[in-house]
Parts: sequence; structure tokens; C-alpha cells
Amino acid sequence: MKVLIINGSPRKDGNTSVALNEMTKVFEEQGIDAEVVQIGNKDVRGCIACGSCATKGKCVFDDVVNELAPKFEEADGLVVASPVYYASANATLIACLDRLFYSTGFDKTMKVGASVVVARRGGLSATYDELNKYFTISGMPVASSQYWNSVHGRLPGEAASDEEGLQTLRVLARNMSFLMKSIALGKEQFGLPEKEEHIFTNFVK
Repeated sequence: MKVLIINGSPRKDGNTSVALNEMTKVFEEQGIDAEVVQIGNKDVRGCIACGSCATKGKCVFDDVVNELAPKFEEADGLVVASPVYYASANATLIACLDRLFYSTGFDKTMKVGASVVVARRGGLSATYDELNKYFTISGMPVASSQYWNSVHGRLPGEAASDEEGLQTLRVLARNMSFLMKSIALGKEQFGLPEKEEHIFTNFVK
């Protein structure tokens, strides 16, 4: 089984990496292959709603988003992690996720999602909610833990001192591993949930 982990931090080996390393150790113990891709230091444009992905099968901007797409399709789970600067997720990560989810047409149903947020102090729960919306619009179950998936730290390496935060992420990784394995067994026995043709409405008359 595979988990794709997207690190939205621009800082190599920063506090977001410290947090994610706690999860990757658990995934390894659970026999799950975890690949971390750091995108926070890359030049990622936002979506321009051109619609080209509907015909091309990929985003018109050929950057890390198109590199992530096949990894996401192959993965059983997705972890997205962000530092918090202004009470929200890193802008580069949001641009990446907007385009990744919008431009990929493959079925994401029952891929397990989890978000991880890191901050000095505030904005954690707002960012956590912001990131979870990508999963809940895509039929992806959201893995939970013993607390919201947040870790505190400002200076490089400070997150390693947040014992409760790191424990929360270890529990998250174990719960996520259990969910992915259980869903795999469920798909073998029952298949995926029945789908209806999507109904699109708006509020303009």
C-alpha cells in the first residue's frame, strides 16, 4: 500500500518535516510505502479555470502538479501538510491542491486523506479545516486522531519538543494505516459504493 505525502513548507528539514517524519516512521512499521514530496519551495501557479484539463487529461501548466497526479492516482492515501503563516495554509500548497484535485479525473473515492498543520501558535484549526475540504468534496474518508492534527514550533526543530503533537501524528498514522487496509479488504468483498450521475445546480435564475 502507498501513501503520498505533500509537504507544503518551503523549508527543507523544517518543523513541518519534523512532524511528517513522525508519521513516516509509523507507516514504515505498518508496511506502507510513504513518499514525501516537498512542494513549498517550488514555483506553482494557481488555477485559471481554463478547462484545458478536461480535454488534455492534465493541467495546462506542466509543473509539479502533473508530476504529483500519477502518484496520487496510485496511492491509497494522501497526507497534505502545511505551515501556518497567516491563519491559513501556505499559498503554494493551496495553488497545488486546487489544480491537483481539479485537473485529475480519476476516481478518488475511498482514498484516505489526512491533513497536518504546524504553527508557532494560532491558525491551526482554521488551516486544518481548510485542507480537509479537498478530501470531503472527493469522496475521500478523512483519518482522525486523538486531537486535531497539529504541531507547534517556530524556530527550526522546535516541533520535536511538542510531545503531544507528535503523539497525535503517530496515532493519526496508525489510524490511517488501519483505514487504508480495511478499505482495501472492503473493496475486495463489497466493491466501491454505488455512484449516481452527478447533478450540478447553481443559484442563478
